[in-house]
Amino acid sequence: MIDKETKISIGDNSQAAILFGAGDENFRYLRSISAADISARGSDVYIKGSEEDVTFATDLVNSLLDIVENENQLTINDINYMFNLLKRGEHSRHNDIVSGTLLTTIRGKTIKAKTLGQKRYVQAILRDDVVFGIGPAGTGKTYLAVVMAVRALRNKDVERIILVRPAVEAGEKLGFLPGDFIEKVNPYLRPLYDGLFDILGVDVTQRYLEKNIIEVAPLAYMRGRTLNDAFIILDEAQNTTPQQMKMFLTRLGFGSKAVITGDITQVDLPKDEYSGLIEIRKILSNVKGVSFEYLTKEDVIRHPLVQQIIDAYEQYEAQNGH
Repeated sequence: MIDKETKISIGDNSQAAILFGAGDENFRYLRSISAADISARGSDVYIKGSEEDVTFATDLVNSLLDIVENENQLTINDINYMFNLLKRGEHSRHNDIVSGTLLTTIRGKTIKAKTLGQKRYVQAILRDDVVFGIGPAGTGKTYLAVVMAVRALRNKDVERIILVRPAVEAGEKLGFLPGDFIEKVNPYLRPLYDGLFDILGVDVTQRYLEKNIIEVAPLAYMRGRTLNDAFIILDEAQNTTPQQMKMFLTRLGFGSKAVITGDITQVDLPKDEYSGLIEIRKILSNVKGVSFEYLTKEDVIRHPLVQQIIDAYEQYEAQNGH
């Protein structure tokens, strides 16, 4: 039953083209997730259905046009995020959600926080010297930490970047991999390299690595060091033991900042080992200058299916008592 029908006229044809997407990809996805019937003639969008569904779809389309106007682009991830935001009853405008440009990559791409959770995370990194970014895969916690580290380096807030990961394997044994220890742990450091290559480019990254402006190291190499004037990122921190976490946090020297990222639902430690990331939340929760930022499935900015996969795992684990 059609209770209501409305029309949204897009005055700018180029904005209409961005909203619809290449080959109408965006518009097809928008129609697939909407309970209202959405159609288009020229640059006019028609929405019909129940009053509730039309109101929701109208709010969604207007939110997406807000993104188009501000960003001059629109992705399915943007559509998915705004859809879920409105579903939760949040009517934030695009400018309330995104940060300003954090950094411009070597290819000229501007990087901004794209969700409310990401914006809070970035603000915490700017504000505090020790920040824990906790959340599932795809929420941008590691990538944004690398972005903020490069930004601090460019602004001369720090003299170097140190990227650290525990060499704990997800179902594999290091001993069976070829090469010496550094060659064996390199696969575990790959996501950090990938972030640097995307932001700085391969040549600049390699030059910084050679000059020790950027250091990528397994966690075990941090013992006994004091790190001054550095931006230090500990990635995959759910795979640290409590002793390793304490060791890492006490490396922090003057003029340094540490960001610790991890997903407490994906601990690869042996069953008799307790995660240092899970424990540290109890120990440091009331320490000034330390903040814990929790990114959720709503902050996932990968393919929309990733969010559904996280949902499915959560339901399965709840039902099976994992």
